[in-house]
Amino acid sequence: MSVSNKPTLLQSTILGGTAAIFAVNFTHPIELVKTRIQVSNEGILSTCASTARHEGLSAFWKGIPWAYCREGSYTAIRLGAYAPVRDAIGAGSPDSPALMKFLAGAVTGAVGSVAGNPFDVLKTLSQTNRGESVPVVALVGRMYRDRGIGGFYRGVGVNVVRAVVLNATNMGVYDVGKGYVVESTGWARDSLETAFFSSFLAGFFMTVTVAPFDRIRTKLMNQPTNAQLYEGMTDCFVKTVREEGPLSLWRGFVPIWARFAPMATMQLLSIEFLYATFGFKSI
Repeated sequence: MSVSNKPTLLQSTILGGTAAIFAVNFTHPIELVKTRIQVSNEGILSTCASTARHEGLSAFWKGIPWAYCREGSYTAIRLGAYAPVRDAIGAGSPDSPALMKFLAGAVTGAVGSVAGNPFDVLKTLSQTNRGESVPVVALVGRMYRDRGIGGFYRGVGVNVVRAVVLNATNMGVYDVGKGYVVESTGWARDSLETAFFSSFLAGFFMTVTVAPFDRIRTKLMNQPTNAQLYEGMTDCFVKTVREEGPLSLWRGFVPIWARFAPMATMQLLSIEFLYATFGFKSI
């Protein structure tokens, strides 16, 4: 029996945040390795080995408090608000134009990225710190002292662009992909199999489109609190391509994909599970 009850914007956002906070416990170590590769010239194995040897296994969860805050703001909105926004603009039907679904993903991604940017900055600084972990209050105080409120919105421009591309791809491909999976296999739209294959597909395409923006965002956010290495997104992009070559924009592609694929899958499966648990219609 199909479920037609739809969650409100607030309900869906809360469920999205819950799903994201659950998933980040498992994907955070991959995110840390990806971030460190992007700001260094090390490979995956050497980064993992040096982190474990010099900082211990617990270091792979550096910055997890900020990750919880980020998921509870940014991802709660981009993931949880998607279905209500999609339905509000008239794209809730499986045969609605794909561009409208991508638009809904872009809008929720942009709004979520602005809400979560301060936590993104603090998480990035925590993850790239190879010394002792900096206490939460000390890191916030240092940023405010050196850069003011604006420091917490460092890289917000590229973060918004990244979020628009990421969520438009993720939610758009997932939503449209479910239709193709159902048509090809005969599985129910709200089945676990349909959600799994659609979310895995979304994770791959999300990596391809987002990797360059992710690299630029990481470099902007990883600037020291007391220094400014780049004037903005364009300056960072130009300097990166000039100094390291165009392909450097996809540096860390494997760990990015290794994070995005399980992240997208776990987040989408989790929110679909929560939707079903509370009697709501699936995405």
